[in-house]
Amino acid sequence: NHESKPTTVWLIDWENPKDNHFSIAEEVTIKAAKEKRPDIVLYINGIALVVLELKKSSKSIGNGIRQNIDNQKNIFIKNFFATIQIVMAGNDSEGLQYGVINTPEKYYLKWKEDITSSAAIVSPMKELLDNRLYQMCQKERLLDIIHNFIVFEDPDKKICRYNQYFGAKETQQSLRKEEGGILWHTQGSGKSLLMIWLAKWIREKRDDSRVLILTDREELDDQIEGFFSGVDEKIYRTQSGKDMWEKLNEQEHVFMCSLIHKFRSKDSDDEGYEEMLANIPADFSVKGNLHIFIDECHRTQSGKLHDAMIKKLPNAIILGFTGTPLLQKDKKTTVEKFGKIIHSYKYNTAVEDGVVLDLKYIYPYEDSLSSI
Repeated sequence: NHESKPTTVWLIDWENPKDNHFSIAEEVTIKAAKEKRPDIVLYINGIALVVLELKKSSKSIGNGIRQNIDNQKNIFIKNFFATIQIVMAGNDSEGLQYGVINTPEKYYLKWKEDITSSAAIVSPMKELLDNRLYQMCQKERLLDIIHNFIVFEDPDKKICRYNQYFGAKETQQSLRKEEGGILWHTQGSGKSLLMIWLAKWIREKRDDSRVLILTDREELDDQIEGFFSGVDEKIYRTQSGKDMWEKLNEQEHVFMCSLIHKFRSKDSDDEGYEEMLANIPADFSVKGNLHIFIDECHRTQSGKLHDAMIKKLPNAIILGFTGTPLLQKDKKTTVEKFGKIIHSYKYNTAVEDGVVLDLKYIYPYEDSLSSI
């Protein structure tokens, strides 16, 4: 009937993970230009979504990763990967590494469980690989990762690191309690993608929600706009302090970004506090359920600017993001301004995970190297 309304048919029930049908097949024969047999394929409702290559403990996990990469070539079984969302390789000595289609070998990620997180899963398994598979492939978590933690950042498809996943889950818990706080993730660990995943979750799960992202540098504001545009999300970049307040007074834009300095003018004294107040519309009442993300929060919020923002946006939930090592007095000030540390991913852990390079310096007149 051409007059009837179209019906959306969900191939996967994302809201009720256990209502889906999960099945595992070993050594699935795929016939194409050349026949291949992936070791393990995980099907959900008959759709192949996860593929896993297994190797002996004596063989490098890199062999399994390269096998996955080769299988995606035209001369092998490229079409089989059309529905695959997570590509895995593992052994009992190195554990589990994962990526998505077309992920280069050096960008495969290691899954680790953050035992400090309320979302942590305790595994009864003894072997390292079994542990990681048990934790990552729980039905609720697996569908959560596929649905909420994979993006296309033109032209690449990207999946979350474990620190981004647990950082997001802890933040979601805080937001359910209507609480803000600080995410301290070391530099280079993917805070921009974490912001995107959180913003998308807020839009989907929290009624009448809006997100304003504040930075303190033009190039960071430009990056935020570029990151959101790169994953095909519309974000409005404010042109002035007056423009920011006017757009907050309207309902049109869900995602916005702005410079903290747009609260003031170049020539004004006292951080532009009085001029900022003059820019606010007389009938101002922020529209929607506002969430504010503040990048490099340890340095962007101080004095009357922060106090004025709190005064004019009293119901906004504020999340501070930073990854800069803080002096004790700065840490105290940052916590006083934003509240508790919701989740942290420290520098030494990131070095251990291979996410960032270690920083070394040479003591004068000594041959030794010391990590800091």
